[in-house]
Amino acid sequence: MKKSLCIALLATLAFACKKKNSEPSDRFDRAKMLENFAQNLIKPAFQELQNQVNTLKTATDNFVQNTTLQNLQNLQVAWENAYTAWQYANAYNFGPAGEQGLRKGLIEEIGTFPVSTSKIESFISNNNANFNDFNRDARGFLAVEYLIFDLNGNNTNILSNFSSANRKNFLADVVNNIKMRVDEVVSAWNGSYYNEFISNAGTDVGSSTSQLYNEFIKSFESIKNYKVGLPLGKRPGQTQAEPTRVEAYYSGKTLKVIGEHLKAIENIWYGKDKNGNDGIGFKEYLESVEGGTTLITSTETQWAIVMDTYKNIPQNPRISEQITSNPTPFDKLHTELQKHTRFFKSDMSSLLGIAITYSSGDGD
Repeated sequence: MKKSLCIALLATLAFACKKKNSEPSDRFDRAKMLENFAQNLIKPAFQELQNQVNTLKTATDNFVQNTTLQNLQNLQVAWENAYTAWQYANAYNFGPAGEQGLRKGLIEEIGTFPVSTSKIESFISNNNANFNDFNRDARGFLAVEYLIFDLNGNNTNILSNFSSANRKNFLADVVNNIKMRVDEVVSAWNGSYYNEFISNAGTDVGSSTSQLYNEFIKSFESIKNYKVGLPLGKRPGQTQAEPTRVEAYYSGKTLKVIGEHLKAIENIWYGKDKNGNDGIGFKEYLESVEGGTTLITSTETQWAIVMDTYKNIPQNPRISEQITSNPTPFDKLHTELQKHTRFFKSDMSSLLGIAITYSSGDGD
């Protein structure tokens, strides 16, 4: 009897030790990591986005008031700069940028693609711009893109279309709505939310660490599943490629936008600001747990392959045309992103003890 009790006690102790060793270390200062993200990545990203959106609004107002080729070209440049800035902010879709009542997160309200051109044209015909409904595919940055870019680069067609007062009104309303949404988020981060974010340093669901991590992974997966997978026909229910469903279809900026988004994901991994200044990121967090350095090596090895694969995609023709004529380079990017998913998602979640709180719908 004593022998049995002894064996049972030893087994219990062994299990307890194993469990303790596999749990993330509490020695890591998550508040310092959150402070780095808030101060050097998140607030600057939203501030830059706000600056570029303000420029976009000015360019829009000028174009609406004086519909000239020069003003259209200025507007197109302003849109590209604002949408590029958005790539560095769209992973922070929580807190003031998260869902609020019937309103979805900022990424759905201003970043939904592909857009519904039929809805947009219907709203223009009826001179109706209601941005509090569920028609998120008829507003945001990609609705602006549809309005100001011609698929064949024919700006004369765009100028002709804007002889309609309704079209001018709708464009101005869409841009004003983007500005309002972004201003709200910036105001909150400049207010009390900044300290709330840093102080909520646990790892439970709803903590800042959990929200940051989950939106980081979700943002990465949005590249794989939607920016790359959707036009390639890789999503559930698709039976063939759908090239017109690329992001930034009308401007032809698809490849550039994906590249900026990949850089933004890399910055979050390293805790690095847009200027390359390194801080405390998820890499440092992993260094504090058992098995973390091994995962870091695997992650960075595969990430290098992802980036090399991206760089090997031809700049021309535009991605929507490559999917039809030569899909292999773009398809390879999807393959390498798919391989990378386990490192960012299941492996990292397990080591850090942070639950995945969303479903990507693709079985990963």
